[in-house]
Amino acid sequence: MARRLEDARILMYSHDTFGLGHLRRCRAIAHALVEDYRGLSILIVSGATIAGAFDYRARVDFVKIPSVIKLRNGEYTSMASHIDLQETLKMRESIIRHTAETFQPDVFIVDKEPMGLKGEVEDTLAYLKAQGATLVLGLREIMDAPHLLDAEWKKNGIMQKIDQYYDSIWVYGPPDFYDPLVGLDVPVSVRRKMDFVGFLQRSVSTSKTSINARNDNYILVTTGGGGDGADLVEDVMNAYEHDASLQQRALVVLGPYMPAAERAKLVQKGAKIPYVEVIEFDNHMEELVAGAVGVVAMGGYNTYCEILSFDKPALIVPRIKPREEQLLRAQRASELGLVDVLLPEQSADPAVMAAALKRLPQRLPPSQSGCTLQLDGLNHISQTVGHWLDSRGRHLSIVSAE
Repeated sequence: MARRLEDARILMYSHDTFGLGHLRRCRAIAHALVEDYRGLSILIVSGATIAGAFDYRARVDFVKIPSVIKLRNGEYTSMASHIDLQETLKMRESIIRHTAETFQPDVFIVDKEPMGLKGEVEDTLAYLKAQGATLVLGLREIMDAPHLLDAEWKKNGIMQKIDQYYDSIWVYGPPDFYDPLVGLDVPVSVRRKMDFVGFLQRSVSTSKTSINARNDNYILVTTGGGGDGADLVEDVMNAYEHDASLQQRALVVLGPYMPAAERAKLVQKGAKIPYVEVIEFDNHMEELVAGAVGVVAMGGYNTYCEILSFDKPALIVPRIKPREEQLLRAQRASELGLVDVLLPEQSADPAVMAAALKRLPQRLPPSQSGCTLQLDGLNHISQTVGHWLDSRGRHLSIVSAE
């Protein structure tokens, strides 16, 4: 059963400067909410260059803001090289504010960056707070190494601003997995706003089928957006070249943000390995994870949720800079027996990688680790939002599912 709302609106913000993580997380939440509530409309403001490559359910749409990309050294630059970064940020800020004024949301959900990229949503937060909207900050269960996050937030006075603007802070993980603000000086007033909602469970769409879906026993090699994934893919291919007895079929997804030169090199290299198939991108990754006998990944948040949701044996080779988020997640998940982990220098040894790839399909899935997995984040969020909207006078009534 779904519930009907009278013209309720939610605005989401996803800055997306590097990879697909933020947009895919926002989209998963949006789809779950419109499925549960008829009459709810959701608009996602996104800077992802390929926001339009994904399909969106009815009553979920997106507004594309000019793209800014994050370089490997952590600095930013405009996607359009002829436009100055400051001009691009000014345009983005203006579009976000204008969208909020026109759309008039009941709830505004900001993904990961409390004030947006370079502070671009602060003006909109102030405006919507004055309008009485409910303001939510959504944080990954792991943000970064505490000393790095603390320095970044202190420089911009972020903790005080979170306290000033936000009504609630959703942590997209269970409390016993990790605390994203561990090691930071968190005021009691901010702690009180934190709600550990659980991991965001994923499912395979019933309406769409991946053109890359297959039925053989394959391992899936995925690097998310792929912007920094070439090393992992090369390590896997080197393992196949090194060990002729490695005959496990592998489907490699490079990701849409992999630089062209690296992409071309890996496509060429993969074509010479009989057990490896290389594709560039698939907008139904859930289906490819669900069909695999095991997953090799860098362990970003979304891939990790998919590994848990579809209960897949996994080998994680985390990125360790400029952020330590993937490393921390991999270490914690390994402690709990959920995944196997190789550090980048281990992964680069073809013999070590080949042995790990051979072990992978026989590894126990996460559900057999003895660790209780809380994969109820979307349900928790849906209940919370329903309660808020009901209390705002958005009438809720039960209707049969369409």
